[in-house]
Amino acid sequence: MADNNPRNRQSPLFRRLTRLFSGPIVTYRTGNVKKNRAPNYEKYTFTSSTGREFKKKEYYNPFEGIYSKILNTTHRDQRYNDFDQMEYTPEIASTLDVYADEISTSSDISPIVQIDCMNEEIKMIVHTLLYNVLNVEFNMFGWARNLCKYGDYFLYLDVDDQLGITNVIPLPVKEIERIEGTDPTNPNYVQYFWPGGGESVTFENWQVAHFRVLGNDKYVPYGTSVLEPARRIWRQLSLLEDAMIAYRVVRSPERRVFYIDIGNMPPNEVEQYIESVKTQMKRAQIVDEDTGRVDLRYNAMSIDEDYYIPSRGGQSSRIETLPGGQFTSAIEDVQYLRDKLFSALKIPKAYLAQSDSMEDKTTLAQKDIRFARTIQRLQRVIISELEKMIVVHLYTLGYRGDDLTSFKLFLNNPSRIAELQELEHMRTKFEIAGNATESYFSRRWVYKNIFKLDDYEIGRVQEEQFQDAKQKAIVEKAAELAVGEYEAAVGGTAGETGDLGGDLGGDAGGGDLGGDLGGGDDAGAGGDEAGGEEAAEPETGDLLAEPGMRDDGYLTPGSKGKVYYPVKNAGKDKRSTSGPRSRSYKMQGKKETGTRRSNFPGSSGLSTLGIGVTERLNKEEALLSEGKKTTFEIGRLIKQLEIKDGDEVK
Repeated sequence: MADNNPRNRQSPLFRRLTRLFSGPIVTYRTGNVKKNRAPNYEKYTFTSSTGREFKKKEYYNPFEGIYSKILNTTHRDQRYNDFDQMEYTPEIASTLDVYADEISTSSDISPIVQIDCMNEEIKMIVHTLLYNVLNVEFNMFGWARNLCKYGDYFLYLDVDDQLGITNVIPLPVKEIERIEGTDPTNPNYVQYFWPGGGESVTFENWQVAHFRVLGNDKYVPYGTSVLEPARRIWRQLSLLEDAMIAYRVVRSPERRVFYIDIGNMPPNEVEQYIESVKTQMKRAQIVDEDTGRVDLRYNAMSIDEDYYIPSRGGQSSRIETLPGGQFTSAIEDVQYLRDKLFSALKIPKAYLAQSDSMEDKTTLAQKDIRFARTIQRLQRVIISELEKMIVVHLYTLGYRGDDLTSFKLFLNNPSRIAELQELEHMRTKFEIAGNATESYFSRRWVYKNIFKLDDYEIGRVQEEQFQDAKQKAIVEKAAELAVGEYEAAVGGTAGETGDLGGDLGGDAGGGDLGGDLGGGDDAGAGGDEAGGEEAAEPETGDLLAEPGMRDDGYLTPGSKGKVYYPVKNAGKDKRSTSGPRSRSYKMQGKKETGTRRSNFPGSSGLSTLGIGVTERLNKEEALLSEGKKTTFEIGRLIKQLEIKDGDEVK
């Protein structure tokens, strides 16, 4: 929609974004506070003439007037030029690289920017903006390096009314001006002015992301570079290094002193004679290979190295060697200034692999923790502007209210030593809290005095502990039910039934009842009385019956005399055609989830295998019941057999 294009200053979206970023984006939480008495406004009323003058606009607005504007931009170009020149120093260039690396550190398990948001939809939008549109994994290093170098960094946000932020474009740091205090009714109104090479451009606050390192009010509203404390020391070190190099170039080489014997030569001819000698000694004879001619070329190698001194009084010509400078190896002053430079940069020398940095692990650990705090301060600067970009993006996509501030961004901790120290501190607190609650103090006292929690946080922790315990109980109960169902499905209860059936079968076959039926001690005694010489043939009588079949009917406990007949072909497929069977096989081949067959594979076939066991058990229980009912009759019949055997023997 062309009328809603944010690039058009007359569009409604442009105006709404300008109005949104005309002040701080804060979600205010106000409670219903009852005022006991009316506020006294007289204490804010100025009665003196000085107070009335102070209330005027030109007195309390620090950004009003030409003088304040000139004061805020004093030497800004000069500072930026110095920072550009300082980067040519290897130590400072390495320092900027170390700062940028520590700010944008990441790993395989810890992304460069971590997002904390309860709304998954907003979290995915923010993730897409950071990693796909802004490409922070690649651009974060350059942004952080320029921020540390200049103290300021500007990005133009290319906003589309349908897609939100589609691109970011770096703006020249030296040319962008931040304008504040131009609206008397709104002191928070901010604009950015770019003179450019041709036509000047004015941007609103939401169109530009201004990364700035605050902390030094001398350059407000602009930031302060991390190289600012080292500017003066860098100049001194540069001058000293130049002087040291010049001394070594001029004074280091050895020189020759030529004493020329001039005899009784007149004084006015001495100088001409010395120059002729100097010219002869400085010329080298070179033979041209093509023509064979001798060419006397001037050798300018040692013009300033040798001295020619005329001598009289019978002294012959001689040459002496003049030694070089004696202080070429003294660099203590350079090391002194370089140590001050590292102190101003707030970076340990061990980070730059200096050969003379003899630091033990303890000293380096302490410096590492201090340096990590500096990095975390710079990380907060980057996070604040990234959150501003996200707010612009969400607002353009239609989100309003608390959704604009429902997220948090985090960058990785640059120091593992600082993280381990914090974890060790927390572990000590937990140990003290565990010992204190045993017999000395209550948990509430521990929360307040050891963990420094207020009443609201204590209540929240207790509520979360209750929810955790409730969730744990639910999980344990569900696990018990699942185990019970699994045991029932795979035959856990069938195993118990088998034990019971085994006991019943043992009693029926080898117990008192079976022993009596099969001829026990009494039967053996009867055989002896019969003579014992001849083995008695087994007799068939009313007590002996044929084994029961599975298809025979039998009584069950509690059947009230009704005979139970088992179902034939139980568990077998009764379908006449193979179509239902084929469909069943196809359904079994499909992957199932959340069903009994998928959770307990093979349980469906156990029911068929258990049919025979169940039938046998029921039949044995019926036989046992009938046996108990006829115990008296069996005893009577045994006595009759004994009497009958006695009569036959007689």
